[in-house]
Amino acid sequence: MKLYTSELKTMPWQEPSGEYLGAPIWRYSENPIIGRNPIRHVARIFNSAVIAYEDGFIGVFRGEQNNGIPYIYLGRSDDGIKWMFEKDKIRFVDEDGNNFMPKYAYDPRLVQVEDTYYIIWCQDFYGAAIGIARTQDFKAFVRLENPFLPFNRNAVLFPRKIDGKYMMLSRPSDSGHTPFGDIFLSESPDLVYWGRHRHVMGKGKEWWESLKIGGGSAPIETEEGWLLFYHGVTGTCNGYVYSIGGAILDLHNPSIVKYRCENFLLTPETWYEERGFVPNVCFPCSAICDPKDGRIVIYYGAADSYVALAFTRADEIISYMKQHSVLTKTDEEIGMR
Repeated sequence: MKLYTSELKTMPWQEPSGEYLGAPIWRYSENPIIGRNPIRHVARIFNSAVIAYEDGFIGVFRGEQNNGIPYIYLGRSDDGIKWMFEKDKIRFVDEDGNNFMPKYAYDPRLVQVEDTYYIIWCQDFYGAAIGIARTQDFKAFVRLENPFLPFNRNAVLFPRKIDGKYMMLSRPSDSGHTPFGDIFLSESPDLVYWGRHRHVMGKGKEWWESLKIGGGSAPIETEEGWLLFYHGVTGTCNGYVYSIGGAILDLHNPSIVKYRCENFLLTPETWYEERGFVPNVCFPCSAICDPKDGRIVIYYGAADSYVALAFTRADEIISYMKQHSVLTKTDEEIGMR
């Protein structure tokens, strides 16, 4: 399986301890890697994004403060497992150099496009909306214009331009705890003006994603297409359940879903996924892939309380997804893009 990602000097990894009972994906035996009260005045870190950087790793972390307001904190790690966090939240400036601090900021993603790193998160703009900033050194962070109108969540920027355009997935929503949601694709020539919005996929007929879906980690470019780990949500008599699903999008037109796995890849089963501030949550925000051998590590939030790791291999997970793929759209719906 050919992967179009940057070479890695190191990455977290653990071989599976037994046979797969479902999808070829397994949890790190020492999960969670980030527990409660990780730094002063921050009660919980979860739903956070990590990338390889220099000789180690760097990440942007959703830090839920002791007053309940989330902000983004910067963290660094040599091995991607043990993390050191900066004590102060990330402070932004706008493009004119004026200080900017969002009212709140949560569920960040971190993506490198060419020589620039982009942080995408959810913030307040007359309701939940997408925020975006750039940095080249993780010291100065420049906030860009909001890409979309409210209400919107779960924005994911692609790691390279397609036909000269930036591409971003998002999940339009409402002002509350959205009980619905499909994934859409938008493109931009300059990260300011966004358009050509296309529907990618909606909630599934399968129970585990029957309520809503949303983007997860930045897509991984493979010879089969863009490998996307996303979250699917269902409702139960005891609340929502968040699971991790998988799809493969067309390389040249990512609004086209080539394969979409009917089965969840990971669903809450362990104590740190089932018990926490918000029970029964597996929420992917980043995935790191070694192009030499296809190993993938997924960073995911667990029960809105912890950060955990899961592992897979590109060839095995793609083969599984293709084997268990379901038709996403009818020919008529595809023609109405």
